[in-house]
Amino acid sequence: MKAIWNNQVIAQSDATITVEGNHYFPADSIKKEFFSPSGTKTTCPWKGIASYYSLTVNGEKNTDAAWYYPEPKEAAANIKGHIAFWKGVKVTE
Repeated sequence: MKAIWNNQVIAQSDATITVEGNHYFPADSIKKEFFSPSGTKTTCPWKGIASYYSLTVNGEKNTDAAWYYPEPKEAAANIKGHIAFWKGVKVTE
């Protein structure tokens, strides 16, 4: 799978985990140069507290376009160390 934003591959992996229709990419499959930490946090009742990254590609910023669960609840333990995308990031094979 590939995650693409602003015509740039920002993550690529054959080992994504699909949860609720979202592909979670292993942390080592992202191109870190496009990611910056965000202060945003949200809570999912069964996964826990999500943290976010913003993307910057070719001078354009996509705020909070990627999320992850640093300490997921037990029911979501399989996505620890994985990152998912939204806000216009296209995930394709």
